[in-house]
Amino acid sequence: MASKTPAPADRAGVIARAALDELVALLAGRGYRVIGPQLRDGAIVYDDLARADQLPAGWIDQQEGGSYRLVRGPDAALFGHVVGPHSWKRFLYPPAQKLWQAERSAGGFTVTTAAEPEPPLAFLGVRACELHAIAIQDRVFGVESGDFTDSGYAARRQAALLVAVNCGRAAGTCFCVSMQTGPKVTEDLAYDLVLTELLDDRRHDFLVTAGTARGAELLAGLPQRPASAADLVEAEAASARAAVQSRAMVPGVADLLRQNLEHRHWDAVAERCLGCANCTMVCPTCFCSTVEDVTDLSGDHAERWRKWDSCYTLEFSYIHGGGVRRETAARYRQWITHKLSSWHDQFGSSGCTGCGRCITWCPVGIDITAEARAIRDAEGS
Repeated sequence: MASKTPAPADRAGVIARAALDELVALLAGRGYRVIGPQLRDGAIVYDDLARADQLPAGWIDQQEGGSYRLVRGPDAALFGHVVGPHSWKRFLYPPAQKLWQAERSAGGFTVTTAAEPEPPLAFLGVRACELHAIAIQDRVFGVESGDFTDSGYAARRQAALLVAVNCGRAAGTCFCVSMQTGPKVTEDLAYDLVLTELLDDRRHDFLVTAGTARGAELLAGLPQRPASAADLVEAEAASARAAVQSRAMVPGVADLLRQNLEHRHWDAVAERCLGCANCTMVCPTCFCSTVEDVTDLSGDHAERWRKWDSCYTLEFSYIHGGGVRRETAARYRQWITHKLSSWHDQFGSSGCTGCGRCITWCPVGIDITAEARAIRDAEGS
């Protein structure tokens, strides 16, 4: 994780669309595993990127509660989409990670914890809400404080290079503006480069700003021209359009939920909730996990794995005598109040970045913003 430095004017430039291929090649040449958005199985997913023409040119996403569709956009924008079912969490905090393995020997068992070295990761196309999500997980896994640090996460995070992108549009489920997490990447966030796509009938360029010395070095290696005042105005206008399109979260939601733990609306939500855990699986900040031990049939080899889990599963709160949160209403309340309220007590911020994934990928379209608003509106009834 490169140290953050100010981004003065001489660290901004404009590159042509073709220069993105050079950027990908430059990162790969430095040993990075480059990950970026791609079109696959009807969705925008994050996967290995060998060249810029793998980016989903001309595709935009239409998202509403329980609905996700890709359609052709009005132009050939590479980042006209917003976010899909994947988040960068799956690379920094893998869904399944082997913690150790043990082999039987004459004197007992030999335990090995050292993993194979992983290539450093370079993320291309990280949105502002996702940078905030990465920062939240940095706090969760002790990267910032150094207390109780998850060594695997910390190693991947500290080696990662982040190429962010400013949003030029918002999806129907985005509410980043009210969470103060977007749509524009701000200088207080950790990133190496940030792109703003500038596309019209005359050109297809990117305004690029460096956020670290490492980013400035990369930018210096690309063909570019100085950014003009017109470029900066156009970039600001794109972010402003996205901000207007964003939906809103209830103001003061943390206190609202804390004061309504026994509200009758939790039962109303439970009547629709399937308890499928989709919202927690697509969330870029959820971190619940379980541990599984496996062995071969001979009993000579054993492994311990950490895997993603969810507070929506009945087994997650199991203790002697059964699960603590047996009802769907209790599990939904646990998720939303932790995400939006008690997360502040643990980590000093909200656990939500307003990306809207939990709304889009809920099979029945439960809307976290609408449920908070329903509790507020019912307070006086």
